[in-house]
This record gives sequence, structure tokens and C-alpha cells, in this order.
Amino acid sequence: MNSLNTEAFTLFGQHILWSDMIGNILGLIALALGWRRNLWSWPVQFASGLILFGAFYGHLTGSAGKQVVVMLVALYGWWQWNRNKGASGDGHIVPRFASWRERGALVGAAAVGTVAVALLFKAYPSLSWDPWPDAYIFVGTVVAMYAQARGMVEFWIAWLLVDLVGVPLNFANGYAFSGFVYVIYGALVLWGMRDWWLRSRESARPVMEGAPA
Repeated sequence: MNSLNTEAFTLFGQHILWSDMIGNILGLIALALGWRRNLWSWPVQFASGLILFGAFYGHLTGSAGKQVVVMLVALYGWWQWNRNKGASGDGHIVPRFASWRERGALVGAAAVGTVAVALLFKAYPSLSWDPWPDAYIFVGTVVAMYAQARGMVEFWIAWLLVDLVGVPLNFANGYAFSGFVYVIYGALVLWGMRDWWLRSRESARPVMEGAPA
């Protein structure tokens, strides 16, 4: 893993590490596979988390810890999508909108989790140099991945909200490639949200009696 933490190249005055570049490219591929509702989104996300753990470990302990949680949620997502992949008839999960109760639970978990993790980071400064935004991204990522695992369209909105803070934070930390990738994430999120939105409406549309399914 030490060789992955060497510099790959310099871009706009920013030093790009191999681990930062490879991990984020895999994360980008995982998001694209998630858009296509492809089960391999989760193993790729796990690999991305593993490599980024190596990139952050020893420098940004809080971000490294986030990648551990990302890998655990990726395992949960793999199990969840495997269990429900036949629901649509095409071997993929069926996207759906969350209920208002589920939305409230997601927002509540994000708010409480962000405060709790930020206070933990403040109590142990070595975990993060900027506790509040780091905690926001940490918890927001977990919430987004959980919603994705459950097939909720709202997971795209959660990713978009994470991107709004993730881009400037990564540039500030010297992870320029992560910052650029987060910008691309934003574009993919908008396209993916549109696709899942339309698919969820189709799956919720009632079939007329006597009409072909």
C-alpha cells in the first residue's frame, strides 16, 4: 500500500497520489454501476474504500475511519441487492421513493449522526482537522449508501448534498483528484437520479386489467 501513496503526477499545482486517483476512479465506476442498478457496484465500492483507506490512513484518521464504514455498508448493499435483484424481472432491483417516515428517519439519522461524530472529532483532534464538514461527509456518505442499498431514489439527493461539501474539503486537504472526481460525481448524480426517478414511476404505475404486463 505504501507504493500507492507515492505521487502519480502534478495537476494545477496539486500533487496527485496513486491511491487517491485509483480509489476515486473506482468510486466513480461504482456510482455509474449503481446508476445501472448493477450488483457489481458494491464490490467496486468496497475496493474503492479499501484503497482510499490506505490513502487517508496516518494523515486524516477520520477520513480513513469513514472508509471502514463505507466497506461495511458496501457488504450490506451487496447482500441487500442480491436478495432483491429479481423483483424487477430483469435481474436488477426496483428503484422506489422512500416513504415520508423513511425520509424523516434518514434526515434525523444524518443530523444526529453528524453532531455526534463532529463532537467525537472535536474531542479527539487527531481524527480530523476540520470536524464539522468531515463529520457531515462521513455521515452523509453512510446515509446515502444505506438508502442506495434499500433502492431509494433519495440516495441520489443525499450524494448531491455530500458533494456540495466534499469538493471544497478535498481541495483544502490537498486531495485534488478527489475534488475533481466529486465534481464528476455531481453530474452522474443528476443523470442517475433522473433514471431512477423515471424507473420508480414506471414500477409504481398500475397495470390495466387485461393489458399485457
